[in-house]
Amino acid sequence: MRVSGPTLDAADPIALAEFYERLLGWPIVRREGPRAGKPPTDGWAMLRSPAGELKIEVQWEPHHRSPVWPSLEGEQLTMMHLDIGVFDLDAAVKWVVAQGARSAEHQPQSGVRVMLDPEEHPFCLFPDDTLSAERPRAP
Repeated sequence: MRVSGPTLDAADPIALAEFYERLLGWPIVRREGPRAGKPPTDGWAMLRSPAGELKIEVQWEPHHRSPVWPSLEGEQLTMMHLDIGVFDLDAAVKWVVAQGARSAEHQPQSGVRVMLDPEEHPFCLFPDDTLSAERPRAP
């Protein structure tokens, strides 16, 4: 068995997949929808990492509620989040904001930044010292 990557639920999956395509530089390799009789935001998309070993799927969920960060009793919980290693944390925060994310108000630890994607899914940016300064990269 092998985990290939997560699937995110969204009210507008194509728009969210396009956000992650800009953010990560991973191409959308498949997209579908909207299906007959469904709203125009119905759909599904798959992004694939350039090396091909990982994917992120984004699917339409008609009852999607954005998670609340940090969690609050009685509110929609975050069920999972992405951890994204970056070369330069400050530059990466500026980059993801320019792509449509925002910084979460609650930041529970230094050296990591919790960001929220356009549908409010949290994801974390952290300095990844395995990233080489010589390798072309986004922040």
